[in-house]
Amino acid sequence: MAQKNQREFTLHMSEDMLRKFLFISEKEGRTPNNQFLFMLRNSIAYYEKTKGRISPAELAKIDLNTDENEK
Repeated sequence: MAQKNQREFTLHMSEDMLRKFLFISEKEGRTPNNQFLFMLRNSIAYYEKTKGRISPAELAKIDLNTDENEK
């Protein structure tokens, strides 16, 4: 069950990619959810290291209550 401040997010991918993701999750000793969060945190850290920190003002512009974010 998601914690109070966490959101659910649907992700679409090929079966091959899903199998590879699950393989990596198992080999790394993480649940698929924790593996995804681990990879996402690393991706965000890399982005901010190479392109600059994402400001709270920019983040506040993103509406989390719309399907527009799924494009």
